Formats: sequence, C-alpha cells, structure tokens
Amino acid sequence: MDILSPQSQAGTRLAHVGRQPIFDSTGDVVAYELLFRGSTNAVTATRRDAYATSEVIVNTFTEFGIEEVVGDRLCFINLTRDFLVGDLALPFGPDNVVLEVLETVDVCDDVIAGVAALVEQGYSIALDDFVWGSGHERLLSFASYVKLDLLDLDRSHLDEVVAACRAYPGIQIVAEGLETGEHLALCNSYGFELRQGYVLSRPQVLTASSIAPSKLRRLELLSALCAAEPDLDRIISAVVGDPALTIRVLRASNSVAAGSTSRVSSVRQAVVLLGVTQIRRWAVLMVVEDITEAAESQLIEALTRARLCQILAPKFGAHPDAGFMAGLITAVAELLGVSAASMAHRLPLTADIEGALERGAGPLGQMLRVVGAYQRGDVGQAAAAYEADNLTRAVMEAMRWASQAVHSSHGPYCASS
Repeated sequence: MDILSPQSQAGTRLAHVGRQPIFDSTGDVVAYELLFRGSTNAVTATRRDAYATSEVIVNTFTEFGIEEVVGDRLCFINLTRDFLVGDLALPFGPDNVVLEVLETVDVCDDVIAGVAALVEQGYSIALDDFVWGSGHERLLSFASYVKLDLLDLDRSHLDEVVAACRAYPGIQIVAEGLETGEHLALCNSYGFELRQGYVLSRPQVLTASSIAPSKLRRLELLSALCAAEPDLDRIISAVVGDPALTIRVLRASNSVAAGSTSRVSSVRQAVVLLGVTQIRRWAVLMVVEDITEAAESQLIEALTRARLCQILAPKFGAHPDAGFMAGLITAVAELLGVSAASMAHRLPLTADIEGALERGAGPLGQMLRVVGAYQRGDVGQAAAAYEADNLTRAVMEAMRWASQAVHSSHGPYCASS
C-alpha cells in the first residue's frame, strides 16, 4: 500500500507502525525493529502490551505489507507473554522474523516452554534489554540475539554480561540505546555485531490510511472460524460482508508470511489459500486490536459497487467473481484516497483483474468504466454501453443486497464469491 499523508478520508482510520534500523559494524542496515506508535508524530510507544503487539503485526502484514516495511531485511517484533506461551498465536511464519522477548516478561517455566516451542518451529529469538539476574539468562540457550542497552546498562558488569553471552557461540549481540560517539567506540572495543540507537538513526513512523472494519463482522468471522467444524460458506459470508476484511484477507494471502505467490480471482480462493488456521489467527489479532467501526453508509456504497460489478460482469464476458473483486477494490481504493492501480499492485490478483484496475484493460475494464460513469451521474454514457433499463434494475438489486449485507446479523452469502 502507498504510504499516505496523515489525512484520512471519512470512514477510514490511520494505521501506524514505527520502524528503527539495526546496523551491522560496517554501517549497513541489516534489520528493522518494528514498534508500536499511536500517531504519526509519536516519538515513543505509549504501550507495550498485547494490544500494541497485535496492532504492529496487523498493520505491518495487512495494511502496509511486510515487504513495504522491511523489504528483504530481518524484522524484530516485540512479543508479550501472551504470544510467547501461545495464548495468542502468531499468524506469520519464521522466515525473516526475529521475536523479541520483552524485558518486562516474567520468565517462568511456561514462558521457557513457549520459547522452546517457537525455536523448534524455526523462529529466531532476541532477548530485549538483557540484564543478568533478571531471570532472562534462563533463555540464553534459545536466543540468537541479545540486546544490551548501553544507555541504561550498569557498565561495571558489562564484561561479565558479554562473557556470559559469548559462552553461546550462536548469539549475536545488538548494542542499543546508542546516543554518543563514546557508545559507538564501546561497540567497537567489544566487537558487538549489531548496533541500534539515535546516534545512528531515529525511528521513522510509517502512516497509511485504511478502511475501518466492522467489529460485528470480525466477531462473526471469529465465531465461524472457531466452530468445531468450520463452515467454509459461513466464513466467506463474514469476509465478503465487510470490504476491510476482504482486503485484509487478500493482503494476508499475498504476505510473505503466507508462504505463497498464488494469484486469486475470488474471496473463496483467498480463504482457501490461507486456510482456516491462518485466518483464525488474523481474526483474533483484529479483535484484540479493536479497530473503530466503519461508517455504515460507506460500507453499503462499497458493497453496492462490488455487487453491481458482479451482476454486470457476465454481460461483458467476464466471470462474476472477478467482477465482484474488481468492483470492491475500486470502491475501497476511493475510501482510502489511493488509486485502484496502486492497490492492485499490492494484491495477489489474476492478470485480468490486475489489467482492468491498472490499465482499464479487457472486459473487466470496460465494465468498470460503465459502472464508474453511472456512479458519476453520467447515465447517458453508461446507457450507451449497456441497456439503461437493465442497468437501473441491476443497480437497485445491488443496493438491496448491500444494505442487507451490512444490516444482517449473520452477514450475506453470495454463492459465487
């Protein structure tokens, strides 16, 4: 997604994530630590709890896209106890991710078992703000990185702490809190592999506009996902009933965390591609994040366009599923104040949908021009390409369907979506 200015459109929210580089001894950026930020101008994190971690994960992977935030570098993500012991599941795989055990976590037997399980799954572990005697030394055998805060660390014990870390050959030391030339000289004298701090680079806050999903729809999706035998149709119903959920499922399916480069042309394909387990994990984090509910009128407008395109698509020789997807993406793009082409570039769409959104190509492109003309009030242009009476009936049907979708207690289900 494009990184936008702090101004959001009505019915949308601003998504933020902080990003601070981690450098190697030669000055190259090798990783980014991802940080919770509550606003574009925030200098520090106002909270470091499960909410903060959930928001960082959801925003990074489903609003910006992990490749937009860190590229091919490592990303360090702070984890609270809830994630370490498995109360909240991680919705991404271990590739290019380092899990930071916050210094505030009480290292008990459950935490040790949870960290051991994460390492067994292939995740790399970092011990944040490491202090000998805090109990975190019990995790050294699992760690790939130890972060030492040179700004606050008692330097009289630095030799002992470094020696304890060096007893584990697989550990790299990350010196953080670097604010002076003296700190950098200390890094060099001890041979610390990685460095982070204001003297090298301050955190940058990335901000993007995103449509706010419906709280009710998220809870419905979570309920469907947690059933003893999840009903695929009910899951798809909850997803297609909320444009924000649809876009997030698409982005998640395109994320490196999903481990797939498959292209999709329908919500059903995206749901099947991700699988119930992965979607359940994202839904849990979305509930934890507790995003503000989107404006009802804007949800209806977005779904009306998607449904209208679904109805009209066969008349232009296109598949109705592809029509729904193309219409929905153009509507959401307008809500976000970005171009449909920029959204298409970040989603795993089939060539016909991508071509229609980026260049107005093919039958879907022609369909979108007709729908766009009608919604701009240029009925004459729309009618010239499609029968006026049939178009009016299709619009009325789409409006009824969209209104029912938003107001339904269980969400709509469109068999072809």
